[in-house]
Amino acid sequence: MRIFRLAKIVGIVSRYGIDEMIFEHEPSGTLAALSRIVNFWRRNTLPRAVRLRLALESLGPIFVKFGQVMSTRRDLLPLDIADELAKLQDRVPPFSPGLALAQIEEAYGRPASEVFAEFNATPVASASVAQVHFARLHPEDGGHEVAVKILRPNMRGIIAHDLALLDTLAGLLEKVWSDGKRLKPREVVAEFAKYLYDELDLMREAANCSQLRRNFLGSKLLLVPSVYWDHCTTTVMVMERMHGIPISQTTALTAAGIDLPTLSRAGVEIFFTQVFRDGFFHADMHPGNIFVASDEVHHGKYVALDFGIVGTLTDVDKNYLAQNFLAFFQRDYKRVAMAHIEAGWAPADTRVDEFESAIRAVCEPIFDRPLHEISFGRVLLRLFQTSRRFNVDIQPQLVMLQKTLLNIEGLGRQLDPNLDLWTTAKPFLERWMKEQIGWRALVRGINQEAPNWARTLPQLPRLVHQALSREKASDLAPLLAELAAAQRQQNRMLGLIAVLLATLLVANYL
Repeated sequence: MRIFRLAKIVGIVSRYGIDEMIFEHEPSGTLAALSRIVNFWRRNTLPRAVRLRLALESLGPIFVKFGQVMSTRRDLLPLDIADELAKLQDRVPPFSPGLALAQIEEAYGRPASEVFAEFNATPVASASVAQVHFARLHPEDGGHEVAVKILRPNMRGIIAHDLALLDTLAGLLEKVWSDGKRLKPREVVAEFAKYLYDELDLMREAANCSQLRRNFLGSKLLLVPSVYWDHCTTTVMVMERMHGIPISQTTALTAAGIDLPTLSRAGVEIFFTQVFRDGFFHADMHPGNIFVASDEVHHGKYVALDFGIVGTLTDVDKNYLAQNFLAFFQRDYKRVAMAHIEAGWAPADTRVDEFESAIRAVCEPIFDRPLHEISFGRVLLRLFQTSRRFNVDIQPQLVMLQKTLLNIEGLGRQLDPNLDLWTTAKPFLERWMKEQIGWRALVRGINQEAPNWARTLPQLPRLVHQALSREKASDLAPLLAELAAAQRQQNRMLGLIAVLLATLLVANYL
């Protein structure tokens, strides 16, 4: 089986001239020459990035998903390839209604007719890992309209098989590609495997959905479906059915009376709120995963869907990003360089002046252009690429963030070509920074830590006594001997002082 699959991969690689792209970096040059001869007969005229995308689409859903993940690694890939891979979509044929019903029965131990009052066996969406059906719960369960996400059958075995082949191909790349070791293809495959296996657990996706909904409960900008936990398993996820207009359908949005410039600014605010307030953000915000509500109650609100991939940021990450963004606004490139070093992502011995100069060379030209023509995401990308020269360790969560920022910026400008992301983001960042420093931040920190202090302080004497009691006598012997010697020296000095005082008193008396 694996041999046939490998033969198919080799055939597709040859058909689209992917071997030429790989072997042109082979150190000896022999394989590159052979590849050029073969490519002469193939006469591939399409750009290399397009050929790579078409090859991945031909190889099937797992390779499509791999290309999607690789498109986020813009710190590693050439820009033309990263941009083309970002166009990959999960256009995967759905599996049969019979298989969907069988998956439900296996998950619940009873047929779909007993689990749901209504179940539409025709899927409304189909992707590489799962597909979605509409249904309705029984009246005793609330009778709500729901969306049922069902994992594709036998996915774990298929994924394990294709991942093994990807790992083999990555090992080959390391040997024949001059940049192979630097780009660490096997580590990239391992990172992809982690994301992919996470997506196979729909309980994890349900938890992501629930967390994002809790973060935006009562929001005037974003709606997130509720999760029906009693009906969720690792292979089936049941959530509230959401209604709306796909964000890519701008004509329909305008016809529904939705103000597109306002909608684009709201998208920016939602993104920065997720990043800087919560440190938890939806990391797969392509047009297929975003609707806009058009009903009277929620008119104009964003609707988020598909929570298989989320990003998280620590307080250190958030502080680093805010300092960098604000320093860009102020053209303070030294502050940008220092932020990298202070965060520990640039080596401590990095020369600040050289790093500052490199950052200035990237950023200064963009300020001669109108702000609405400046790509926020591209600036962050160029910063990452420049940082690589200084051995900066680009964090995976920041690469995911940069990819999401590019998505948000693209969607925003699709809605409003004159969107000025910088001006929209600056007040939010300045307000966030003020909350992180000064008296308000101090008071908030004290309030957060006060319960811990109140619980710990009364216990300190007992804890110290217990710690000392646990020490072996032999460990304390040198300290006790030193204390005894000091005590004897102190007694001798006190005795001498007493004698001197007595002598003085006697002499004075006489």
